[in-house]
Amino acid sequence: QVQLVESGGGLVQPGGSLRLSCVASGSIFSINAMGWYRQAPGKQRELVAVITSGGSTNYADSVKGRFTISRDNAKNTVYLQMNSLKPEDTAVYYCNADITRRRVRSDYWGQGTQVTVSS
Repeated sequence: QVQLVESGGGLVQPGGSLRLSCVASGSIFSINAMGWYRQAPGKQRELVAVITSGGSTNYADSVKGRFTISRDNAKNTVYLQMNSLKPEDTAVYYCNADITRRRVRSDYWGQGTQVTVSS
């Protein structure tokens, strides 16, 4: 059994910052890529940022220069530092991880954390 648990969402004013965290726990052999996705009301889920086990990163154009993804492999944790937040960043943010356990590689998702950017 593997669980991804996100934290750090909330309400913030435009221009503000939030830091999301996601911890993976359970019977894990290795964690490959980890990432953050978001889904706004009435829209499809979209990739925000991804980081490989080696630390390579990729970002959606809409968040480049404002968001930073990082990970602590010893803690099985991925972070998303979000600065200069805009109302259009409002969404449910989901953690995703590509995890190998018992020789099987699978995709796992967290339950989501709400981020609301509003004055």
